[in-house]
Amino acid sequence: MTDIRLEFYLDINSDCSDIPDAATMQHWVAAALAGHRNEAELSVYVVDEPEGAEFNLRYRNKPGATNVLSFPADLDLPEPLPLLGDLVICAPVVSREAREQGKSAAAHWCHMLVHGTLHLLGYDHQNDPEAERMEQLETELLASLGFAPPYEIVNPQRPVTHDNPS
Repeated sequence: MTDIRLEFYLDINSDCSDIPDAATMQHWVAAALAGHRNEAELSVYVVDEPEGAEFNLRYRNKPGATNVLSFPADLDLPEPLPLLGDLVICAPVVSREAREQGKSAAAHWCHMLVHGTLHLLGYDHQNDPEAERMEQLETELLASLGFAPPYEIVNPQRPVTHDNPS
């Protein structure tokens, strides 16, 4: 992996016990940025369900908490800044989805950080070709980090959802 100058900020407002440490999260984000950016700055805010639901309602007009929300820094400046944006991750939702899908917490956390970072880079899944491209990239990135393909659900009890407020 290419060296990336990454300013990574983490704020945790959750009591969940399976939240990865900052260094691990930063490593996963850097992997998603490789080949796209040499320098980046992003923040990750980890929340519990009430706050996650507030974000989802306020920015997407949808009730309930979701796993990850991406807020790209859409700055129209004469010179680009390394600021990429913010991710809001709802820890209890990620933990519950990991259990329901028969995945380790680490594997699902990695997927959510990679998925959210790709949204910040401009990837999306609004149509089939975009979704296939993004899912393929996620699968490759997770494999490079030692995880199984993220869309192979071992124990599906509900569909996987990944959300971008834009």
